[in-house]
Amino acid sequence: MGNEAFARVVIDTQLKDRGWNVYDQNSVRYEYVLTNSLRADYVLCDRHGRALAVIEAKRFATSPGDAAEQAKGYAQLLNVPYIFLANGKEILFWEWQREAFPHPVKTFFNQGDLERRFATYQVRQDPNAVEIDKRIAGRDYQMDCINTLCREIGQGRRKLLVEMATGTGKTRTAAAFIKRLFQANAATRVLFLVDRIPLAKQTEDAFAEFLSDYPAYVLRAGRRFQDEKQITITTLQSMVNLYGEYSSGYFDLIISDECHRSIYGKWSGVLKHFDGIQVGLTATPCSVGEDFDDEEDTLFVRDTMRFFEVDKPTFSYKLKDAIREGYLVPYHIYKAMTVKTAAEGGFEVKRSELNWSAIDGETRTEFEKLFDGKDSITIDPSALERRFTIPERNRAIVREYRQVLENGYHDGKGILRKPMIGKTIVFAVNKRHAETLANMFDQTFSDYKESPEVRYADYVVSGMGGDDTLDGMSKIKRFKKELYPKILVSVNMLDTGFDCPSVVNLVFTRFTKSSILYQQMRGRGTRKIPGKPSFMMFDFVGVCDYHGDDDDIAEGGLVVETPKKKRHEPRRLLALDIDDHIDPTTREWITLDAEGNMVFPEISEQKAAELGARFEAWLLSQNDLSPNETSWLRVVGSQLRANVESWQEFTPRHFAFHPFTLMGGYPEALRVFGGEERLYTIFFNMNDAIFPKEGTPSQPTNTAHSSPLH
Repeated sequence: MGNEAFARVVIDTQLKDRGWNVYDQNSVRYEYVLTNSLRADYVLCDRHGRALAVIEAKRFATSPGDAAEQAKGYAQLLNVPYIFLANGKEILFWEWQREAFPHPVKTFFNQGDLERRFATYQVRQDPNAVEIDKRIAGRDYQMDCINTLCREIGQGRRKLLVEMATGTGKTRTAAAFIKRLFQANAATRVLFLVDRIPLAKQTEDAFAEFLSDYPAYVLRAGRRFQDEKQITITTLQSMVNLYGEYSSGYFDLIISDECHRSIYGKWSGVLKHFDGIQVGLTATPCSVGEDFDDEEDTLFVRDTMRFFEVDKPTFSYKLKDAIREGYLVPYHIYKAMTVKTAAEGGFEVKRSELNWSAIDGETRTEFEKLFDGKDSITIDPSALERRFTIPERNRAIVREYRQVLENGYHDGKGILRKPMIGKTIVFAVNKRHAETLANMFDQTFSDYKESPEVRYADYVVSGMGGDDTLDGMSKIKRFKKELYPKILVSVNMLDTGFDCPSVVNLVFTRFTKSSILYQQMRGRGTRKIPGKPSFMMFDFVGVCDYHGDDDDIAEGGLVVETPKKKRHEPRRLLALDIDDHIDPTTREWITLDAEGNMVFPEISEQKAAELGARFEAWLLSQNDLSPNETSWLRVVGSQLRANVESWQEFTPRHFAFHPFTLMGGYPEALRVFGGEERLYTIFFNMNDAIFPKEGTPSQPTNTAHSSPLH
């Protein structure tokens, strides 16, 4: 099975998987005669029979890269710009006139993708020779960023990372960068990846304004790519069940905007599937060796650096630079030091302060055991509102906020600070906390309302699905566009990516150890509009001190960040659920209609999407699959999604049905997977991963006959 003839059988299958008609000599030519002594293994042609690419096939045991110079000679004789090197296990792609070395790709390009690339290849010019549209991105640092990216791409760099502070125009910069590549014919199809649908809609609106000549759309779960449009804006979960159906050549440029670290970690295979230039956009300071207290922050930076193969961002423009140069507004911090949560080493909670009526029986038993006859216990401030609440604490926060808003306060230099009365975001812990605070703020500011039924304060929640605010998008729109609500209490909805320049106050009632999340939350207030000289952060949980943040403004508007204070870690008296990160893959599967309203799918659709995500996660974790095995497994995955209501596992009997009968059925499956033992092991592991059963072992047994596949 190691000879070249068998490798060609696999290569033929791989070409068929990408839509090539291997029996049509007008499209795929075998043993194509170049000279009396030279023959190309394969020549791929366009629909008119014109040669586009050469495939040089080698046996399994031979590295395909060893045939590079041989294939280059064939390409020169044929005058084609593209070369594929393959051995049945690996595929390398080489645009030999522009690249020094071939690079790995997941699939052959289909005919349409190859034709599109060839068409732009003939008219491509240096992007640096194309003028940047300054109406989109005319600031010096934005143009510098675009020039840096284009220069690096011109030098052969395929992965680039951009660090730009929140509010400095990452989307505008990306739009101008995309337009420049389009005009230079250096790209024709772009994937713009965000981490949740509201941001996708926000990006679509921005591109409709900045890139009106280049059609963009939001890909929602259950839909397919729109080939006629040039920019696809989507979330990971919307494409995770879809991407494998397309060739690696579908996108020329992939931009990941503020995505969670899972994009660059366990889900990086989704991005690696496409052979396009990879650009990451982040507001998070990233560099190798960055010291974070939060493990999740450390992993984010590690995985991001590893994915983009850099030790520092390709381009960086930080918050302090933007404030100093006047593009973002500075901020002041009000620290409510009288609140218990600011106490060093945790804070004391007395038995009489707890709302025992709101505690379930199991938790009541835990707390009775903890108090153990004592009148008080010491609590880590980050635990508040997750397992218990202190109503008086919330009332005190609301009272304090109004008092400071109306009367101002004297800062450390004795200067009277008067916060602006305007749009305010309050960061809360969970839905119950958000609803409680929204009601309290609404009652406290009732005299500010035009009429009783108007909501001065409201709340929006995004969590694991059940607690999501059903009309969250409409509430956010009202907050941005209408006079009321003035205050919006948020749980995971407005922490990142939310753009509302009129926000003048941020209220922290939620503690986070994550430096990355804290910087994202702070960034909600930095955007500049006329009449907004600065914004105010109200810190009721000690989060600013924890992250070494102060509002000292040096000459020129430079924000001085002091070193973090080493906080005493209180003894954990109770294991509490503390989670400051939302993995995009665990979010509710939500789509939006044409008007931007949330549409909740049928139960079966949601089950199929969730099963598909589990299947893709499992498939991406398999590192020893051959291309043929991967192809069969993708068919299995599509059948599992289609039969989500009736199948509880995948067994050999399913090979007796369509579409597997057309593929050769069970005998062919045995051949592809190399025998019964490997076939059963793979499918046992797959079933175990995507059909988890409570109380059953997760490890496969050693014998095939004990497998549930029998």
